[in-house]
Amino acid sequence: MNIEHLITMANQIGTFFSAYPDRELAKNEIVSHIKRFWAHNMRQQLVSHVNEQQGQGLDAIVTDAVRQHVGQLV
Repeated sequence: MNIEHLITMANQIGTFFSAYPDRELAKNEIVSHIKRFWAHNMRQQLVSHVNEQQGQGLDAIVTDAVRQHVGQLV
């Protein structure tokens, strides 16, 4: 899948959960949502983008969530 589309979707998820008052809970929910609803190859692309491009285009909360919980996504 196109990485730009994945970035857009990940940022939409991040925007939704960033409304949570607890930032750690929000990051957990972002990763949980992505793990439940994204195919494995989509998750791998997102993790690779964070690792190789420093998450360029991703909201900070999404980048932080991926880095913090990478083991749950791959």
